[in-house]
Amino acid sequence: MGASAVDRRVRVAVIDDHDVVIEGVRAWIAADPRQRAVVSVTGDRIDTVLAGAGGEADVIVLDLELGGDVVTGRVAELSDAGHRVVVFSVHVRPLIVQAVMAAGACAFLDKRTERAQFVDTVVAAAQDRPFVTPSMAGGMLQAVRLSARERQALQHLFQGMDHASIARRLRKPGGEPVSPLTVKQYIERARAKFAAAGRPCRSNYALLARCIEDGLIRAEEISDYRSGSGGPVA
Repeated sequence: MGASAVDRRVRVAVIDDHDVVIEGVRAWIAADPRQRAVVSVTGDRIDTVLAGAGGEADVIVLDLELGGDVVTGRVAELSDAGHRVVVFSVHVRPLIVQAVMAAGACAFLDKRTERAQFVDTVVAAAQDRPFVTPSMAGGMLQAVRLSARERQALQHLFQGMDHASIARRLRKPGGEPVSPLTVKQYIERARAKFAAAGRPCRSNYALLARCIEDGLIRAEEISDYRSGSGGPVA
């Protein structure tokens, strides 16, 4: 996963099995007056793209249907590995949007999205800034759902840990710890979900209150981690 792109162009991997979509995305990004992003790799297979330049992309733009198969389940896998995923799909039913966001996607874009909003969303995702699209707002008004990793990151955050301490406690599928930047992504994704539901959280205290209100975090789970017998992890 690439580092946060602020002072350079955002590297975008596009995974879609329609050439017209890939070329359209490439043209949209190239036409951005501020030249904020560049398409670094394209392909129609997730694993092939990730094995190449896609593994270092700042954002993965992913179609939910590849080769006739719906790949919604891969969103959680990519997110858990620390990739920033922006779903770009014709499947925009609220339950699908909810499932994708709960799996850890940074944003959901309808394929009818206009160019400016598409590029703005991709850049915001690369910079770990919350960004609410119409599809997200329409699909998430009922309830906020957090992925398992987002909930774990928030629970540790509310216990007083910084991003580095949280990162040491969260593991990738292969067993190695995630990065502090990935932890930041989990927290900002959770914040974006509340914003999409019309309940923005401008501070960690507000975020904690929302999580407790919605039953996503229990009050008894929150205590200063330094009060334990083991103390902070070195």
